[in-house]
Amino acid sequence: MEIKFYNTLTKTKDIFEPIDKKTVRIYSCGPTVYKDATIGNMKSYIFMDTLRRALRYNGYELQHAMNITDVGHLVSDGDEGEDKMLKAAREEKKSPLEIAAFYTERFFKDFERLNIDKPEIICKATEHIDDMLKFVEKLMENGYAYETSTAIYFDVSKLDAYGILSGIDLRRQRAGARVEVDEEKKNPYDFALWIKAPENHIMKWESPWGLCYPGWHIECSAMSNKYLGEQFDIHTGGIDLVPTHHENEIAQSKGATGKIPARFWMHCEFLLIDGGKMSKSLGNTYLVQDIIDRGYDPLAYKMLCFTSHYRNKLNFTWEGLENAQNSLIKLKEGYAKHNGGTVEVSDSEIEEYKNKFLEAINDDLNMPVAMSVVWDIVKNPNKSQKFANLLLDFDKVLGIKIDEPIQKKTEEIPTEILELVEKRKTAKANKEWNLADEIRNEIQEKGYSVKDTKEGTVIEKI
Repeated sequence: MEIKFYNTLTKTKDIFEPIDKKTVRIYSCGPTVYKDATIGNMKSYIFMDTLRRALRYNGYELQHAMNITDVGHLVSDGDEGEDKMLKAAREEKKSPLEIAAFYTERFFKDFERLNIDKPEIICKATEHIDDMLKFVEKLMENGYAYETSTAIYFDVSKLDAYGILSGIDLRRQRAGARVEVDEEKKNPYDFALWIKAPENHIMKWESPWGLCYPGWHIECSAMSNKYLGEQFDIHTGGIDLVPTHHENEIAQSKGATGKIPARFWMHCEFLLIDGGKMSKSLGNTYLVQDIIDRGYDPLAYKMLCFTSHYRNKLNFTWEGLENAQNSLIKLKEGYAKHNGGTVEVSDSEIEEYKNKFLEAINDDLNMPVAMSVVWDIVKNPNKSQKFANLLLDFDKVLGIKIDEPIQKKTEEIPTEILELVEKRKTAKANKEWNLADEIRNEIQEKGYSVKDTKEGTVIEKI
C-alpha cells in the first residue's frame, strides 16, 4: 500500500519510497542532556516512535540514529552565550560528563515509561569529536568555511540556496539582519562550525586551530553521514529546529558532499499548556514524572497525543489527560472483552478493518483516523478472539500495551518491585518455576502481591 508523508523540504505530502527497498534509514535529533526532557519534548519522540512502528508495520527494517548532545549547544540557538552543559554543571556542582550521564539516564527512563522504541544507533557528541573535526576540515577544503579569531564559520554565501526548509531569503534579510555577535563574520547568517575555546573553558579538544569545541549543528551532519551515508531517507525533529538547526545541517552537508542529507524532513508541532506556551516562569514545564506523581499512567499521555495529528499543535490540560486515561482504560477493557470471545467473524471483515487502519497510518501518520478504526473494533458487539488478535496487531503501531492492565490512580509501584515483576515474568517464560515462586515471595515480603490474570499481571500493595 502507498505511503505518503508530509515533507517540509517540498512543502507537500509526497509518496515515500526508501532509497534501499528493504531498509529505511532515519536520523532524529535527540536531547541536549543538561536538564530533564519535558512532555513537550516527548511529543516529538512519541511522533518519532509512531513513525518507526508504522514503517515496521509496513514490513521495513530500520537503521535509525539519534544523537545525544552533551557538548556544543549554546544557551542561544545561534552562536551566543555559554555551553548549556557547562552552565548546568556549574549550577549543579558536577562535571559536564556527570550532568550528561545523569540526564541521559533519565531521558531513556521516560522512553521506557512511554513505551518508546529506542533507535538502533545512539551517538553521543563527545564520542564523535574526530568525526566532526574531519567534517569541518572537509568544509574548509571545499571553500565553504573560513577562520576568524574566535571560530571557524560556515559561509552561507557560497551555497546556491540557503533557507530551503524555512523559506528565509537572505537577499531580503541582509538589510534588517540582527546585530552581528562576531564582527569578523562575512555574513550575518554565517554560523559557527568550530569554536576556539577560552582558556577557562572545560570541554575542549585539540585541532588545527588550537583548543576548540564544536558548534551545535556540526554533530548531526557528521554523525548522520557516518552512520547513514551521504544521503538517507528521513530526518525528524521538532518544528522549532527548522529555521536554524536543520537549515544549517543542510548547508553543512551540501558544502561537504554536495547533497541534501535527507530526502524527507518531518517535523512535529509544539505542545501547548492550557492554550499557551510551556514556561518555567509559569510553572508548567511538566515532566513525565509529574504525570506519574498525579496518579496517571504515562501511556495516557501517548493516547492524548493520538487525538491530534503530529503536524498540529496539541493542547495539554490535566482534564484532557484525565479523559485520555479513561479512554486508555476503556480500550484495554475492550480488548479484554474480545480476548477469549467465541463469536466467529469473517476474514473479509478483519481485512477491511486492517486496510482502514493501514490507510490511516500510511496517510502521513493520521493517528486520529487510525484510532477511530481501533474504537470501531472495541465497540463491536460481536466479541471475537479475531478482534482481540487484530487489536494486538494494531498495538505494534500504537505501543500502548493494550493487553496489559492500566496502572490506575494509586500509589506508584516502586521501581524495585517493577524490576522484580519483570524478572519473574522472564523466569516464567523460561519455565524456571521455582525461581518465579522465589521472586513472588520476595515481592510479597516487600509488601506487594502479584497476580496473573486473563488480562495480565496485576500488582497491588498488601
